[in-house]
Amino acid sequence: MVSREPREPMPGRYPVTFGEVDLLRDLDRPSGWVISSGGVPQSYVDLEDPTYLDFEYVRLMADVIDLLDEGPLDAVHVGGCGCTLPRYVAATRPGSRQLVAEPDGGLVQLVRDQLRLKSVPRLKVRILDGRSATAGLHDSSADLLVLDAFSGAVMPLDLATREYMGDVARVLRPDGTLLVNIADGKGLAFARRVLATIGGTFPRMALLADPGVLRGRRFGNLIVAASRTGLPLDGMVRRAAGGLSQARCVHGDDLVRFVAGARPLNDGDPVVIPVPPPAVFG
Repeated sequence: MVSREPREPMPGRYPVTFGEVDLLRDLDRPSGWVISSGGVPQSYVDLEDPTYLDFEYVRLMADVIDLLDEGPLDAVHVGGCGCTLPRYVAATRPGSRQLVAEPDGGLVQLVRDQLRLKSVPRLKVRILDGRSATAGLHDSSADLLVLDAFSGAVMPLDLATREYMGDVARVLRPDGTLLVNIADGKGLAFARRVLATIGGTFPRMALLADPGVLRGRRFGNLIVAASRTGLPLDGMVRRAAGGLSQARCVHGDDLVRFVAGARPLNDGDPVVIPVPPPAVFG
């Protein structure tokens, strides 16, 4: 049998189910590729080293995952794009079973064709939106659920409500961990409401972000880690402070003060979802 070398990705603009995306080569890293939509970077994949994480917020999520109990994980990822974190989990925790929910079937096919998605062991992808995919999962079937779903730079509101968090809690095991990527800017009103919503179901929470983002000085990503039983807070504080991005980990009374007065989100609530200023992505 003649072995075939993996096909080299082809940079360019590609049509997908919900519009089009750009596949861009990282000029500083030959095996690095970026998927961008509307000028907004959506995913970075290193085809030779899945443990290399270029985006700061993805590194923060990976730090939390690294601190969970050793061994394989049953993980659910709501929002797929290039499947950066599933690749990372597969590499750092061999034997993990993972499910990705991504509604854009054209995007999934592009990643399969161009970014070697089939090479990730024990990974299944379902072409479904987050609510539908989560509703179809068994009770207490996941150790980890990662919610990193965006339409451009906007988080789908139906994935930030009390009703959805109840379904997430059903799917997670009692000691399971939830990771949520939020994007917000000046005032952080949306982030506070999402935290109030998550906290209504998961009493143990921590918030990880760049200090400038936490102060509302610039638009950026904030990572929520949540559980019903406990989080590895000491390790999270150390890793956040010692990482390349010098992030902060807010928890306990400080997080209570941060969220104070924010109302949880419910299905049907009128909400202004933050959109980044044009200058954020050049």
